[in-house]
Amino acid sequence: MKLVPLFDRVVLKQLVAEETTKSGIVLPGQAKEKPQQAEVIAVGPGGVVDGKEITMQVKAGDKVIFSKYSGTEVKVDEDEYIIVKQNDILAVIE
Repeated sequence: MKLVPLFDRVVLKQLVAEETTKSGIVLPGQAKEKPQQAEVIAVGPGGVVDGKEITMQVKAGDKVIFSKYSGTEVKVDEDEYIIVKQNDILAVIE
């Protein structure tokens, strides 16, 4: 199955959470915080949304940082994805 986002939506796959801190402390499962970094998997076509012309600023393969409590989590074929609006993406990591 393939996810194809509509309008200004973007499909993200979260990067793996760190299991140790920078100082070397191993974190137990519940202490791990989900990272806000993700890879762009698919991008909608943009278009007119709420009366405004939207052009997409990200593309598949980009690494991005997104808002902490944004998006909708979905599971497809054992893989977990997050679908967010483009304006929930804060930055592209270069």
